[in-house]
Amino acid sequence: MRNFHFPGRSTVHATNAMVATSHPQASLAAIEVLREGGTAVDAAVAGSAVLGVIEPQSTGIGGDCFALVQPRGEGKIVAYNGSGRAPKAASADWYLERKINSVPLTSAHAVSIPGVVDAFATVLRDHGKFGFDRLLQPAIKAAEEGYVVAPRVAFDWKNQFEKLKAGTNTARYLLPGGKPPVAGDVIRQPELGKTLRAIAKDGRDAFYKGPIAEDLVETLRGIGGLHTLDDFAAHTTETTTPIGTMYKGYDFWQCPPNGPGVTALLMLNILSRFDLTKYAPVSVERFHLEAEAARIAYMNREMHVASPEHMKINVAEMLEKGFADEYISKIRMDGMLDLPNVAPPMNPSTIYITVVDKDRNVCSFINSVAHSFGSAIVSNKTGVLFQNRAGGFRIQPGHPNCIEGGKRPLHTIMPGLLTKGGRSVMPFAVMGGQYQPTGQTHLLTNILDYGCDVQEAIDMPRGLHYEGQYQLEDGVPAAIVQGLQKLGHKTTSVVGPLGGAQAIWIDWDKGTLTGGSDPRKDGCALGY
Repeated sequence: MRNFHFPGRSTVHATNAMVATSHPQASLAAIEVLREGGTAVDAAVAGSAVLGVIEPQSTGIGGDCFALVQPRGEGKIVAYNGSGRAPKAASADWYLERKINSVPLTSAHAVSIPGVVDAFATVLRDHGKFGFDRLLQPAIKAAEEGYVVAPRVAFDWKNQFEKLKAGTNTARYLLPGGKPPVAGDVIRQPELGKTLRAIAKDGRDAFYKGPIAEDLVETLRGIGGLHTLDDFAAHTTETTTPIGTMYKGYDFWQCPPNGPGVTALLMLNILSRFDLTKYAPVSVERFHLEAEAARIAYMNREMHVASPEHMKINVAEMLEKGFADEYISKIRMDGMLDLPNVAPPMNPSTIYITVVDKDRNVCSFINSVAHSFGSAIVSNKTGVLFQNRAGGFRIQPGHPNCIEGGKRPLHTIMPGLLTKGGRSVMPFAVMGGQYQPTGQTHLLTNILDYGCDVQEAIDMPRGLHYEGQYQLEDGVPAAIVQGLQKLGHKTTSVVGPLGGAQAIWIDWDKGTLTGGSDPRKDGCALGY
């Protein structure tokens, strides 16, 4: 039962269908599709396409996408890998010969082949009723007729001013009047609208072949990229089987590598060795255990996880209960583990959409341009902003995640799905770069260990142990911060909020849906 002394939002309730996104305009576009009889996947694509226009720092058709879909909320779960590959000509030797030891994040080398458009087409082929001609219309309208900049979007835009000023075509496309827009400004992107129209008319091939692809390749090659038209034409979305673990009687599912979801599964396996309910939800002990689990899980991810054909330890081995036991068995409550320092290379921006339709088709859907405003490269003529997802590669021969032509990089985006007895209970995720595995673990344990509803679980203060620092939101009380410092944690306050979550809880007995949406973003849950 919600404590109404807590100044948070209420949960959103419905019986037919529900969506939660990071922007009301996207939530509304998705709900309209559902009211017209569209499926959960139809709604997710429509909402995501809108966000690619109105939340350009986070996503767009120049980005990547992952999804988990469970038809009718039971039985087989399908995982979709819509991430892009490095250009065929890329190799570690090519970079090392030129004294490039890590991928420059605002260079053409940071751009893998964008996977979003083909991912949209693939999930719609398998689970949709409508086509691009209907589903891209709200995004086209936003691009051509204009959209109003929301507060969180404006905050991110201002923070990235210097990056956009120095980028390729970004000042022309994304700094109207030479400055970042503020909340309430109206932005139009006619070039992007024209590109979306071409995709609405001719499908995925309009993006990966022909004039649009030619301009994308010309732009990237013009600034030193190795991309070719063949790289774009050859791109495909992979359909896979999800990976999972059990926690508190529930099964928790993720997309397999090159997705990073195994990190959250490993965190839960570690935390299952402890009884979190012995400690308050906002306590030194709970935050300490979460940090130690994260440090072990992230360290193992950075050592082992890559595109699966290059991994030396497979996911099944990583999810065995005894995995990493030499570290887990040494976790103590009076100090920190002595672990090798691991600094994952990326902390990107992302959007996440969760949808459940009237037939209880469930869609957990995430896409991203990686860092805020991606590579800060906009195609010359199309208005497409490129991601910088290839920045997730290492230039380190022998490492499983070393860059190689046609290979997918270790990703950060991860849609989640909680089931019980084979039935969907909660499609959800917590977007936000390296925070995502910790964020999903934090939200899940808020619900399963501490009895929070979805909105309370989302609202609760957060922390991320990253690059040797425990980054804590302002909502973490000073006494907790001091207690963590006494255990040896180097703490710091985060400038912006950590992550952004969306979740829908399915109550099969009552026939109801309960939605929650993160106040750290501009969005909302809507149902009917």
